Amino acid sequence: MQFYTKVLIGMAIGVVLGFLLGPNSRFLPATGAILSTDAQVVASEGGTKLVPEANGIDRVSILEESASDPPWLKVSWTLTGKDVVRLANSGVKAVAGEEHQGWILSDPVKARRFAPLGQSLVDWTEWIGRLFLAMIKMAVVPLVFFSLIVGMASLGDFRKLGKMGGITLGFFTATTMVALVIGLSLANILAPGDLISDAEKAILLGSYTAQNVVSNAAGSPSFVDQIVAIVPSNPIAALAKGEMLQVIFFATMIGVSLTLMDLGKSKPVIQLCDSVNEVMVMLVQIAMKLAPYGVAALLFEVVGSTGLSVLVALAAYGGVVILGLLCHILISYLPVIVAVVRLPFVGFIQSIRSALVLAFSTSSSSATLPVTMEACESNLKVSNEVASFVLPIGATVNMDGTALYQGVAAVFIAQIYGIDLSIADQMTIVVSATMASIGAAGVPGAGMLTLAMVLAAVGVPVEGVALVIGVDRILDMFRTTTNVIGDSTATVLVGRIQGNPLRIVSPEEDAADPSAGMEGRLDDVEPQPVRADEHDEA
Repeated sequence: MQFYTKVLIGMAIGVVLGFLLGPNSRFLPATGAILSTDAQVVASEGGTKLVPEANGIDRVSILEESASDPPWLKVSWTLTGKDVVRLANSGVKAVAGEEHQGWILSDPVKARRFAPLGQSLVDWTEWIGRLFLAMIKMAVVPLVFFSLIVGMASLGDFRKLGKMGGITLGFFTATTMVALVIGLSLANILAPGDLISDAEKAILLGSYTAQNVVSNAAGSPSFVDQIVAIVPSNPIAALAKGEMLQVIFFATMIGVSLTLMDLGKSKPVIQLCDSVNEVMVMLVQIAMKLAPYGVAALLFEVVGSTGLSVLVALAAYGGVVILGLLCHILISYLPVIVAVVRLPFVGFIQSIRSALVLAFSTSSSSATLPVTMEACESNLKVSNEVASFVLPIGATVNMDGTALYQGVAAVFIAQIYGIDLSIADQMTIVVSATMASIGAAGVPGAGMLTLAMVLAAVGVPVEGVALVIGVDRILDMFRTTTNVIGDSTATVLVGRIQGNPLRIVSPEEDAADPSAGMEGRLDDVEPQPVRADEHDEA
């Protein structure tokens, strides 16, 4: 069974069990209430005298419900040893084990009713999701660090890339940033995460200590300070603390430095980093074995606590990603093809349709690369020199579709948790996702890892990855297709600048040329790195 089939099954199981047996289930008796931090428990129904022993209590049992509108709930709770210590620090005397009672106004936010049995099931299973997320977090920093070093070093001496290399890398970097801006803009305008009610956001905000993120937002540094802070004064401390932008900068500088050194001295370092990177890839593959179970446990908790509106928001999120990819094709690629390369866009798409069909069906740019080279050379008359140079780099560096998806996903997850991202935060997403796309390009199934890195960089709960991983395989088909269009666009752009006699070759003309075609090509093409949008091997 394919990996993402297992993930989808795990997602479905988590959703169904959460709906039927979760704390918010309509099929279980809701005899408990979760109190918000500003909830007030009073001594009598409709009264104003507070019960001091209720200060800081988060869960209570419902004893009865009044007939008033809105109703009042008579609740009880038992103090623990920690409660006694907490109350003593605030000047309230209490005894552990004592049961207290009071009244609270029924409110979906301040006193959210829940099924104690469902909450117990969540408490018993949440460790599975926590274990999965812990293994993901464990791999993020070393994976990004070593893979980015290898990715930068594999580009070769920057002084020798020349005009063709400069245009190629410049185009890929620019379009990746444009893709991120498009994704962030659509996510902010359409706001798919806002389809969840404020009450359910408050529930999620109480989970995973997201409140700490919000409370610290006011003290976040300015954009200029964040730019300066990218350079780590202590790289080892940055690695230990998981300061992702500093890790990315440090790894990038090491990778660039290795390209400028004598090969005899740099090669052992590159080989060592490559070997460690392979170890981290294997660690990721081991961690992803837990994904179906981790996703099931996490979604059991989320759906069980918030209801099915999370799934409505998830469907809207997928629609925003697909809309963003379409906008990116029309904004970034179409003008280049029509105005600069001077080819009809529809004819261009038809010329590479075989590669697009393969990319969409396999979600693998590695499997598509030989077909893309054939289409560009035979159907568009790009020289072999240009195609063999640009397309392999594109398979490693160009991740427009994945970058756009990460931008949308980061904002969507922040909206789900009710966290406002500042302009500086969203610029951080652009920078971190752009740089991570180079480092994670050779890692099968690393899209979730790089997304976790982006979320960590802006202080959004990494647990939100579980919300989007279930639809990742479907969106990956569209992302990979977009990436292949971008690779082909860069190829014909460089071909035009290099003076290639570009034109669209008809199928009849191509069939009549015995020198063209796939014959012999596959034997001459070296295997290319699998990039982060490809997880057919994960």
